[in-house]
Amino acid sequence: MGKQCLECGEKIIGRIDKKFCSDGCRNAYNNKVNKDSKNLIRNTNNRLRKNYRILETLNPEQKTKTSRAKLIEAGFDFNYFTSIYTTKAGTIYYFVYDQGYLPLENEFYALVKRE
Repeated sequence: MGKQCLECGEKIIGRIDKKFCSDGCRNAYNNKVNKDSKNLIRNTNNRLRKNYRILETLNPEQKTKTSRAKLIEAGFDFNYFTSIYTTKAGTIYYFVYDQGYLPLENEFYALVKRE
């Protein structure tokens, strides 16, 4: 008896270390295994991705200034970021991957890109 495909159960023909009968079965199996099983994870990742795109769009020159209203209008959610960086002087930057923002006076934000 030969090995069976992990996805569909068909008999596998070919190399001894094959696990799937076709690329389609391999893709279907891996999509099921790697699928975000919880809505919380998927929603958080979507929110981070949206915040990243907004910062990237508003900060094409790697360093700029924008208003809180402009960020909110674009759909930015200040509750979602990936890291906080505090300088030696105590200035706190919030980052979404390599795109960051620094709260300034009068509801303005400095947008930066980490190199």
